[in-house]
Amino acid sequence: MRVDLNADLGESWQRWRTGEDVLLLDVVTSANVCCGAYAGDAELVAQTCGTAVERGVAIGAQVGYPDRAGFGRVFVDMEPADLTDEVVRQVHALDDAARAVGGEVTYVKPHGALYNAIVHHEAQAGAVVEALRVLDRPLPLLGLPASRALALAADAGLPVVREGFADRAYTCLLYTSYPAHAGRLLAIACGR
Repeated sequence: MRVDLNADLGESWQRWRTGEDVLLLDVVTSANVCCGAYAGDAELVAQTCGTAVERGVAIGAQVGYPDRAGFGRVFVDMEPADLTDEVVRQVHALDDAARAVGGEVTYVKPHGALYNAIVHHEAQAGAVVEALRVLDRPLPLLGLPASRALALAADAGLPVVREGFADRAYTCLLYTSYPAHAGRLLAIACGR
């Protein structure tokens, strides 16, 4: 079995300047690069992509709600068509930045509240999948195994990647219990 280790990067100049993001690029195999909607900026995105390319790290579009005040961690009730357009815009912007430094976006991983919403929110899950459908090439969608978005993507013939978090607990249905149990590893005996 191949294990791909990913991390969220390009969100903060402070983390970049202290070297935290750069050090992570020496460890991870995939970088979930902030597309600038909830954090970051064009220069930080370019630096992150360039360093990822130098280190042979895959670049993923970490799309999120356009919510800089809440860092993308607050649910935003967007119309599905607007969410689809926003996700497409973010993926294209990151892909342009990645191509400018010799890379390309190779997958999509929603961020924060959007990541959690598309586990069960049918309309938003469909909007994210629609965004992937209209891109110029099929990109895998990363998400939780029980995510509604992953099921819809698979049904649409799109590639999906089921991921887990080593530092989070899960419910019996494979939903992460974050943030209530952030940082705690729990053994959950489902119905036993």
